[in-house]
Amino acid sequence: MIYLLEDDESIRELVCYSLNKTGLSAIGFETPKAFWRALSEKLPELILLDVMLPEEDGISVLTKLRLMPQTEKIPVIMLTVKSSEFDKVKALDRGADDYITKPFGVMELIARVKAVLRRSQTVSTDSEGIVYKAGGLTVNIPSRTVTADGVKVALTFKEFELISFLFSHRGNVLSRDKILREVWSYDFDGENRTVDVHVRTLRQKLGKYANIIETVRGAGYKISGEPEN
Repeated sequence: MIYLLEDDESIRELVCYSLNKTGLSAIGFETPKAFWRALSEKLPELILLDVMLPEEDGISVLTKLRLMPQTEKIPVIMLTVKSSEFDKVKALDRGADDYITKPFGVMELIARVKAVLRRSQTVSTDSEGIVYKAGGLTVNIPSRTVTADGVKVALTFKEFELISFLFSHRGNVLSRDKILREVWSYDFDGENRTVDVHVRTLRQKLGKYANIIETVRGAGYKISGEPEN
């Protein structure tokens, strides 16, 4: 089940109709109040969240979702007219897993929804028992946790996927296109800052270990140093 919180009726109906036609199950909500009520009764697999809403804005809703144990791991994709890099960084830093600006293509939306769902549904079966270490930084795949000097680093679903992917290919330079295909499971023609924005917010959260993610100019990103398994 996918929940869509969107106050624009035409967009809400179009998105729900399109998702349902592709075999996904989607329900739309006009107000945060209705959304919270439904959430208390049944948890969805994924949430599509508008930013500009009545009662409370989408960033506030997102923040609450990430603070609640029962919803902190549910993937959230933002749908918004706010297209500045600042707005994207803010949403990603608060815990969004993807960010789609309006107007958007329905086919792209569906592809990105399916990509996030695939990753969230299969991650628990992959890489059992693997723990990566680099100095005081530890990436534990089975528990889906990252710690820095023993202190847990709060990451979003996609941030954890990104750092896990980089560590699993340590020593190799990974292009933005490859990261986008493997972590987000879709190709994108044209300018896309998704990877760069996620790397930036991930580095901020890693603090003194930010430089473990090295930028290779003109090529992509890699894990620097020689982390241990």
